[in-house]
Amino acid sequence: MEFLKKHSALVALGLVIAFGSYAVGLHHGKGALSAAAGVMNPTEGEPSGIDFAPFWKAWNLINEKYIPASTTAPKATDQDKVYGAIGGLASSLGDPYTVFFPPVQSEIFASDIRGNFEGVGMEVLAQNGAVTVIAPLKGSPAEAAGIKAGDKIIRIDGDSAASISTEDAVKKIRGKEGTSVGLTIIRNGVKDPIEVSVRRAVIDLPVIKTEKLAGGVFKIDLYSFSENSPNLFRGALREFVESGDDKLILDLRGNPGGYLEAAIDMASWFLPSSKVVVREDFAGGMPQTVYRSRGYDIFNDNLKLVILIDKGSASASEILAGALKEQGKATLVGETTFGKGSVQELVDLTSDTSLKITVARWLTPNGLSISEKGIAPDFKVEYTAATKAAGKDPALDKAVEILTKG
Repeated sequence: MEFLKKHSALVALGLVIAFGSYAVGLHHGKGALSAAAGVMNPTEGEPSGIDFAPFWKAWNLINEKYIPASTTAPKATDQDKVYGAIGGLASSLGDPYTVFFPPVQSEIFASDIRGNFEGVGMEVLAQNGAVTVIAPLKGSPAEAAGIKAGDKIIRIDGDSAASISTEDAVKKIRGKEGTSVGLTIIRNGVKDPIEVSVRRAVIDLPVIKTEKLAGGVFKIDLYSFSENSPNLFRGALREFVESGDDKLILDLRGNPGGYLEAAIDMASWFLPSSKVVVREDFAGGMPQTVYRSRGYDIFNDNLKLVILIDKGSASASEILAGALKEQGKATLVGETTFGKGSVQELVDLTSDTSLKITVARWLTPNGLSISEKGIAPDFKVEYTAATKAAGKDPALDKAVEILTKG
């Protein structure tokens, strides 16, 4: 998911998605373009020293000369052109997380934030000529159809996804409950493209599950960092404490993220007060913002903690895993995480349009850029299709071995 700022910030998923993290309180910006006339609005903050003459020349040429190639083609209004210009400005940055939302897409994004949507239940990101699956949600139609983290979608219902945006992918993949969407997928290690048909459904967003394993090991599966996950996590930790066990597995595999506040709150159960959880790094030499543990710190040094991660673990998952690893509280097992470590701010441009813009990067306590490398495990264990088909989970087995040895 991606982090969106709201006071402290949240995280968000990228697609059709599940909810993963959205900081929805908006910082309201001053309009740059008139919503009515489609002309530059001379408001405070208008940039100086910028030559807009080419833009207005192109605008006038289009109005004067353009004719649709087909008589049935829809006619673009002046407002459509304004929205297209803003979208082009955002896309010129080459950042897949900085996106302009015209009215329809803005409402779709808002519905994702609320968690009310119909779709296939996965997080995706458009990049490098394909739509990459960050993670399917637990129990979702996407997971049931065999879609995996790292899959690259090259066609949606037969249409190429080579130059599509994340938001357009959302629009194409989501749809009414009971309908289906066809996806053509490229998967590492598989020679030929895979054709998958996924039946859409109302997506129920799972949060947490607990399980008591043999050998005095307690396992918590965390599926997302939602608004209520800190309370649910606290309840899961209470179960763990009451079990009398001292060995804990936290499974963050396939967890695409959620609220930053949730990650900080969860880390605080394991870290003393003032220990760094994550750093927010800004451009232009601005000082970092450092987020620290709230110091619940209820466990002593006898606690044995292993965190399971994979390439579907993103954003808030990476923050929590990175913090507990670097602060010496957890051993990481699995695969290197996705590497989603940027912060987005959602700004209203008009009453029904918005701009999501990258404003910062997340760094681990030791200064590692999450976006550049992801979070690497201490013990690398791949969870392949073959092992899954055989009903085996070597990463979990390794975690249990680490906790119970000696």
